[in-house]
Amino acid sequence: MRTWLHDTFELSRGGNTGNLRPMEGLRGFAVLLVFMVHYVSLSQPWLDPQTGFAVLADHLHHVGNAGVDLFFVLSGYLIYGSLIARRQAFAPYMKRRAQRIYPAFLAMFALYLVLSFVFPERSKIPADPGEALVYIAQNLLLLPGLFPIEPIITVAWSLSYEMFFYGLVPLLIGALALRDRTPSGRVTIILALSLMFLLAVAVHGGPVRMLMFVGGMLLYEALPSPRLRTPSAAAAVAATLGALAFTLIPVPGIQMFAVKMIVLCLGFFVLCLACFRDPAAPVARAFSVTPLRWLGNMSYSFYLMHGLALHAGFLILSRLVQPEPMGAFFFWAMLAPMLLLALIASAALFVLIERPFSLAPATGRRAPGRQVGTPETGTS
Repeated sequence: MRTWLHDTFELSRGGNTGNLRPMEGLRGFAVLLVFMVHYVSLSQPWLDPQTGFAVLADHLHHVGNAGVDLFFVLSGYLIYGSLIARRQAFAPYMKRRAQRIYPAFLAMFALYLVLSFVFPERSKIPADPGEALVYIAQNLLLLPGLFPIEPIITVAWSLSYEMFFYGLVPLLIGALALRDRTPSGRVTIILALSLMFLLAVAVHGGPVRMLMFVGGMLLYEALPSPRLRTPSAAAAVAATLGALAFTLIPVPGIQMFAVKMIVLCLGFFVLCLACFRDPAAPVARAFSVTPLRWLGNMSYSFYLMHGLALHAGFLILSRLVQPEPMGAFFFWAMLAPMLLLALIASAALFVLIERPFSLAPATGRRAPGRQVGTPETGTS
């Protein structure tokens, strides 16, 4: 069993060298944050909204949304880094991106379509056949997210951001000749474009969370820079916790949301810089523990599957336990079995679909060196 688990979920490149192991753990941490969003939402019927614990659960829900933002930072780092490191033809590059995202997505999409017909009262598909076909096509093209379209798979909105970034960044690198510039020159251009983007968003609104990809791009440029000191473990933890806490400030408006994203981006930047610069540091070792890394390696499957697994689990639970306020004990008592259910269902998707159709067999045999990979939302 241990051999099978290792062979199935161990995707590290270069063993203990480089920065990949803490990066895998960071993906595991990110998807656990996302899990808490949906766990809190579905456990609401068993929580008393008048208690202090309900407020804590609500905070966990808000903080959990930052898990997707951490995925965006990692994607920005790895995709931008791979494109800066070597020239790649656009069409084969986009084919690889599609091959990485679509197999697991299509499997889940087909399952959601079947469930939409089995449970029509829960279906998001319009009743009109023409509108239904258009809506299904929009979801297949991963348009929900950047466009005001409700996704059939709730979490799939982030894939729209990912695909847009995949298509945009090689065009920017080529148009601005970024490979031919110095690192400081690239950073100057990235910051200038980011400022223009933020000003446009502040005036007209828009996808502020695209800023998180920029954090990953800057992280790639910062790692080899001798002028930037490696953050201590304490600084990394403090920056991350402080940034997550800052997202709880209840100030409305697109401008304040942009400020929150900037602070969160800085917090994750410091955390990743500390982990990748010194894999032997305490904070990096904490993200390198095997269970968390294995979760990170199957995090794309977990990301797509966990919501459906939780809905099924709470549906069964509602038949066994009457939905009524039970307090904190019920919340924490059900956390482990619900997480286990999500893990089992996600592992099945990973083993049957993601690993054989999206991950190369030689993934675990790349030589040590500066690590550059492809962590689409939840993937490795």
